[in-house]
Amino acid sequence: MQQRISQASAILAASSGAQDQLLPVLHAIQDAIGYIPPEQVEEIASTFNLSRAEVHGVITFYHYFRTEAPARKVVQICRAEACQSMGGDALLAHAEHALGCKLHAHTTDGEFALEPVYCLGQCATAPSMMINEALHARVTPARFDALLAKVKEAA
Repeated sequence: MQQRISQASAILAASSGAQDQLLPVLHAIQDAIGYIPPEQVEEIASTFNLSRAEVHGVITFYHYFRTEAPARKVVQICRAEACQSMGGDALLAHAEHALGCKLHAHTTDGEFALEPVYCLGQCATAPSMMINEALHARVTPARFDALLAKVKEAA
């Protein structure tokens, strides 16, 4: 954790402090450490001569920015209409049960995050999902279990 704070501090120290650089610096911090630590908001605000509330507002306005460490593996279930009509809702319910977490949440061990995605362009082979960057089509609950087991084995 301290190493991440140090990395963020180094990025801030290298910035000009000009307010038009806030977004590029927030992107640089997130790209470097995976998220923007809430405990860093005060230092960010001070660097840019902004209030903590202003910085917090920017971070929470943009969906790209995270305020907690990302999971090591991301499971994305397609929520578009074609996938829903072909069993996507049942797949999502099964994934929530198998992982033990709801959408937009992490498993208790922080290993997996369950996120929605809206159309993976695989409508003809619905329902589809991704695990990290690997696309999977025609995913049934049984196939989900097999894919999840394979990912867990590889870890």
